[in-house]
Amino acid sequence: MNIHKKWLTLFVFMFLIALSVPYMVLGYEATPENNAKSIDLIWMLLTAFLVFMMQGGFAMLETGLTRAKSAGNIMMKNLLDFCFGALAFWAIGFGIMFGVGNLLFGTTGFFLSAGKGGTDLWQYGFFMFQLVFAATAATIVSGAVAERIKFIGYLIYTVVITALIYPIVGHWIWGSGWLSKLASPFIDFAGSTVVHSVGGWSALAGAIVLGPRIGKYFGKTIKPIKGHSLTLAALGVFLLWFGWYGFNPGSTLSGTNWSIALIAVTTTLGGSAGAIGGLITSWLKYKKPDVGLTLGATIGGLVAITAGTANTSPLSSIIIGAIGGILYVYSVAFFDKIKIDDPVGAVSAHATCGVWGTLAVGLFAQEAYGGINGLFFGGGISQLVSQLIGVGSVFIFVFPAMLITFKIMDKAIGLRVSREDELKGLDIVEHGAEAYPDFSTTAVNN
Repeated sequence: MNIHKKWLTLFVFMFLIALSVPYMVLGYEATPENNAKSIDLIWMLLTAFLVFMMQGGFAMLETGLTRAKSAGNIMMKNLLDFCFGALAFWAIGFGIMFGVGNLLFGTTGFFLSAGKGGTDLWQYGFFMFQLVFAATAATIVSGAVAERIKFIGYLIYTVVITALIYPIVGHWIWGSGWLSKLASPFIDFAGSTVVHSVGGWSALAGAIVLGPRIGKYFGKTIKPIKGHSLTLAALGVFLLWFGWYGFNPGSTLSGTNWSIALIAVTTTLGGSAGAIGGLITSWLKYKKPDVGLTLGATIGGLVAITAGTANTSPLSSIIIGAIGGILYVYSVAFFDKIKIDDPVGAVSAHATCGVWGTLAVGLFAQEAYGGINGLFFGGGISQLVSQLIGVGSVFIFVFPAMLITFKIMDKAIGLRVSREDELKGLDIVEHGAEAYPDFSTTAVNN
């Protein structure tokens, strides 16, 4: 036996021992039921790790679509919003979202206090999956407030959304709260509203309070402030799309649920149609197939299909995604017209397309896929009404709450950096570092 076979044999032996540890230590029996639960737990953790990689996707997308002089700052925001968010969600958010309580919020399970070891270890896998969703909602805001928010202000916001705002909405919809108790229960399978609209409305509040970047608007003139790397932005979209296969199929919480195959297909078709919808729209509207808008429309299509990914057919997912991509392009133009500076189109991708995707469930849902029919398939208007109630109530709660949060921070610590610091770039000012030290990135017109 050569050295490679010896190492392979040792690896297989150690792998088998590792698999047997839970059975030896915790006394599990290798029954069909326990094996199925183990597969489900592994699936939940693996998809959680995929969703975690979306942090990198957001970081690359946001950095690529903004200027080089604040690239390091964006890296720090996308790293630290997860780190601070993890502790906040562990201490408070998870209990509010999934603890036993009332129709508005949970009141138990703080600090994962319900964990008792043994078979309750399932809770820790569930926590990990929910944590990465909470972090996604928080990091959506980063791009909308890029290049002008104080780092400390961003960190404070992160704690507020992961400890309170996101968990309250999550409890309403996924934690046996009031929206799940409607006559036709509100449906948001993987988070077009719970995650994306919460992040999108928060991003809108932050962008309004901060105001536009210096030089963005002159009267009725809109000056494009180009990002420094479309290459990084494209990489970010690919990473986000890859993570979406954890986001949507993973929301079954079960690797033994064969609907993960359907969900993977509708996710793929929705994202693809979103990209094509944005491509064609930008081509017709601006006479060129715009790279940035096509990248953003891809995200818009993925966001749009997320709510109904388990409840719609492949054909319907194409329609939903395509409309999401089209809406993205027009939404970006609308917010620019009213002088809300969103450097990466976060509000358009996550709020606008999140609302559309959530409402689309009430139109396109089919009993053969998720057990209910929407308006277009003979189900009447009841599900659409529930979707409207859910979308409206989340906006009415999240947007004012985050607007007040950002305004309080602005009064207390000053939310925006000074004009001089903004022109220098946040890398130097906030972190004493440069992402690209060999290049000049701090010119006034940069």
